[in-house]
Amino acid sequence: MKGLGVEGDAHLGKTVKHRSRVAANPNQPNLRQVHLIHSELLDELKDRFNVAAGQMGENITTKGIDLLELPKDSLLYIGESAVIKVTGLRNPCAQIDQFKPGLMNAVLDRDQQGNLIHEHRFGKW
Repeated sequence: MKGLGVEGDAHLGKTVKHRSRVAANPNQPNLRQVHLIHSELLDELKDRFNVAAGQMGENITTKGIDLLELPKDSLLYIGESAVIKVTGLRNPCAQIDQFKPGLMNAVLDRDQQGNLIHEHRFGKW
């Protein structure tokens, strides 16, 4: 739905829906209306987690697009009529460990010292 997100999705709407963001300020704009994950990540996780497209909450699974390298405000044209504006990287939520234990750690990257790299490979909003 134009300017709102994907009909039936928990993040549909002009203002934030994620509990922690609603608690901080329920009137802030919703930058998480459409969630994209690249199928190459699913391929990488397949042997350890058997995760299929759509199971980590993404609305669209891409192939051959380096989502993590797209600059903020990039426009993606999906099908004949949808245009998605990239607003940033998604932080994986601990809820994905309830789906598959250890999955959250698997989608995060760490440097040589073991520190979390915030430009992870999980997906884009």
